[in-house]
Amino acid sequence: MGFLLLRPEEIQDLVEMSEAIEAVEKGYVSGHRNPVVNAPRRRVHSPAGVRISNFPGGVDEMGVIGAATRSDRVVQLDKGRNQEYAYREHPIHVLNDATTGELLSIVVGEPVEKTLGYTSLVALRTAATSGVGFKYMVRENAETVGLLGSAGQAANQLLALLAVRPQIKRVKVFSRSSKNRSWFARKYAQKFDIEIEPVNSIEQAIVGVDVILCATNTNVVLFDGDLLAPGQHITGIIGGNMQLVQGGFLKAARREIDDRTVERADIIATNLRESVMSEKQGDLFEPIERGIIKLDDILELGALATGEAVGRNNEQEITYHKNNNGTAASEIAVAMLVYEKAKAAGRGTMIDLIDPTALKEEYAR
Repeated sequence: MGFLLLRPEEIQDLVEMSEAIEAVEKGYVSGHRNPVVNAPRRRVHSPAGVRISNFPGGVDEMGVIGAATRSDRVVQLDKGRNQEYAYREHPIHVLNDATTGELLSIVVGEPVEKTLGYTSLVALRTAATSGVGFKYMVRENAETVGLLGSAGQAANQLLALLAVRPQIKRVKVFSRSSKNRSWFARKYAQKFDIEIEPVNSIEQAIVGVDVILCATNTNVVLFDGDLLAPGQHITGIIGGNMQLVQGGFLKAARREIDDRTVERADIIATNLRESVMSEKQGDLFEPIERGIIKLDDILELGALATGEAVGRNNEQEITYHKNNNGTAASEIAVAMLVYEKAKAAGRGTMIDLIDPTALKEEYAR
């Protein structure tokens, strides 16, 4: 017996965004029907700002259970208004057979999405999770997008939206750097074959569009919810990271969406409600604490995917998906997809293991 070891160079050019969205949706369906298999992300931080993120769980429909772990070093910028990742290590995914417990694979590294090229698994998984939200919450006739951010996550989020709403025609992009947003517009207008216009303010980006995508590393609110119009959908992706406050790295919980947006939204969904409260995630936890909404007002992504809840009732509703954090179901789902495709392509190295039953017999003597 043994397992398939997959190295970074062996998991390239295997996965398309549409496939990742499908896999992540299976993860959330599985986690909703069997909550004990989908644990929220757990993090610890060193005094130097290095954090370890752990994701234990599985996906019943894909026959897998396991865990993921990754490390990165977070650096605060602009007096705590933004943050960046000064270092990110390759993630490691351990995949076990959900029926027998046997080790199937250890996947080391970041995959390459076929359209985008090199990306991080966290970016792919985050965007694919947003993609599930887009599927159930964005208007079928949506054509315009306001994109906040111009780095890798912005590209992934836009690709996920195009995967489920291919009729999107025009994007307005804003980021703090005029150089970066102009570069993004040139590169991805050609790659995605759509019109992308760099604009000079957040207000210019979000007014009059059908979908607002927040793909920044901000720690503070991006826009005033009174700017929203009926029918718009908003997706936000930052986590609360209360541990950064507890560790003294930040003075307050991170926010990207204000209370007014939460107040005006007709439908609010998140990945896991448990994480809103356990991590005190500011975008939803603080409005709950102030009595603006109740926890039970928030839908979970799994409920949308199973059809137990509806993500949009009409074209006038304002909908808001707080893609609040990674979960084991989404992490393991994408890693299992990578493993299945790599195995089918004959990639990887089989590592022999001693049969654990033989060890048990030896210890029993």
